[in-house]
Amino acid sequence: MGAEGEEAKEQENNPNPNPITQSQFLSWKRHKDADASARRAEAARKRAEDIAAGTVQMNGRELFTHQPWVFDNSRY
Repeated sequence: MGAEGEEAKEQENNPNPNPITQSQFLSWKRHKDADASARRAEAARKRAEDIAAGTVQMNGRELFTHQPWVFDNSRY
């Protein structure tokens, strides 16, 4: 009765009834990281296209990168 009670208690306390192996986790993690990287690259590519087309307002860093003459203080 004591062993059965411990097993039942462990099953109740285990929030994940389907454990995965380390290799399964690493495979999932690589896939997740690759998807996130692809999404970031696509967003950066679209942002660069929109900046080149002039359809979005640039932030300070983008303005300094694309139009550094705006920050030229030698005329003053």
